[in-house]
Amino acid sequence: MRAKRKAAMAAALIAGLGGCSLAPAYHPAQIAVPAHFAETPSGWVLATPLDAAPRGAWWTGFGDPVLDDLETRAAAASPTLAAALARHDAARASLGQTAAQGLPEVDGAGSAARDRLSQARPMSNGAAATYNDYRVGAQLSYELDLWGRVRNSVAAARAEAAASASDLAAARLSLQAEVADAYARLRGLDAQEDLLVRAVDAYAKALELTARRHRGGIDSGIDENRARTVLGNARAQVSDVANQRAATQHELAALVGAVASDFRVTPATHTLASMDSPLGTPSALVQRRPDIGAAERRMAEANARIGVARAALFPTVMLGAGGGYETTGAGLLAAPNAFWGIGPASLSLPVFDAGKRAAGVRLARAQYEEAAANYRGTVLAAFREVEDALAAAHHLTTEAADQKSAADAAQATSDLAFTRYREGAANYFEVVQAQTDALNAQRALLAVQTRRAQVSIAVVRALGGPVL
Repeated sequence: MRAKRKAAMAAALIAGLGGCSLAPAYHPAQIAVPAHFAETPSGWVLATPLDAAPRGAWWTGFGDPVLDDLETRAAAASPTLAAALARHDAARASLGQTAAQGLPEVDGAGSAARDRLSQARPMSNGAAATYNDYRVGAQLSYELDLWGRVRNSVAAARAEAAASASDLAAARLSLQAEVADAYARLRGLDAQEDLLVRAVDAYAKALELTARRHRGGIDSGIDENRARTVLGNARAQVSDVANQRAATQHELAALVGAVASDFRVTPATHTLASMDSPLGTPSALVQRRPDIGAAERRMAEANARIGVARAALFPTVMLGAGGGYETTGAGLLAAPNAFWGIGPASLSLPVFDAGKRAAGVRLARAQYEEAAANYRGTVLAAFREVEDALAAAHHLTTEAADQKSAADAAQATSDLAFTRYREGAANYFEVVQAQTDALNAQRALLAVQTRRAQVSIAVVRALGGPVL
């Protein structure tokens, strides 16, 4: 009875030690946050992790089938996204490797040999011996996880795998936003090119008029040269916009995984319309931003690494067992040929390492502090990005309305100035000034419209995806 009680107590002790963990209790860093976004006052609610939630095809809100096709192509062929997916797969494989340490390892082996023993060997009977040796068996080894080294290693690997999943979601959202942003800029350049081509046509007709008036002695050569200057400037701007468009188209090609020389987006004559994105509650920012989720999980990983480092200060116990069959002749798997053994069992106890393990604990704690600081920095940067995007969306709406009014007025002035010139009531300098002002105002309006589309993309990106 006493032996049974001792065995039971030993088993209970081992079980209790097996549940021991030297990692500190984990609590995500507490960050003071505002009661609402400055641009959209709204109360906070308790956040729950939603960074792995699907974002959906949010870009369809633009209603542009060309953009839809580009996003589909990017998801299928982007090298950046493929690299992020490979990193996630590597993290999951690493988790599988680490998790396997918590289970016994069994290795099988077999051998066949023919040996001859020397007749002059020690303790020989004076004759040589030749024999066959056939052996098959298995060896089991297992580490008793008394201090939680293996469990904390698995927890750290699991946190890293989860962080890599968030990295993948962030890479996917970033790619989608980059494609949409580049497409918005491309359409803005298309609209500017169309505006400039129409301006070139109008300026060419104006030059013909001034040339006729000059030949007729009505105008001086100064007016004709002014008309040529305006026309030449407009043509130069057409070439500049065409150059910018080519570079933006090449950027899109790289994003969707296509060769630039084989990639083309048919020009259009309109800018990409802005897209409304409902915001929901500000807490959705911390819930949905994948980079915040990745930073938090790397903080949890670093916390578990402290437990791994602290476990190195304590003894390591390894258990082993083995068995199999061995014979010098036939009938290898017969019962008389069986053998087995329990062991070896080993105990490794750190005695003196000149402070190496203690330094490892300090290193793990410092890495945790770094991860916590990175987490806080990621959250603060996220709030700044949202505030920037919302402020830009708010002010660009007003700017677009004012710029539209300015462009309309400038165009009316240009038309009136040309009419006055044609009727002899004004000189061509007045026409040139009015035409330049009108073209600049119209280009500024197109630029504001493009920026509004870009900002609506930035809002989605800053919030970690649309609020569904």
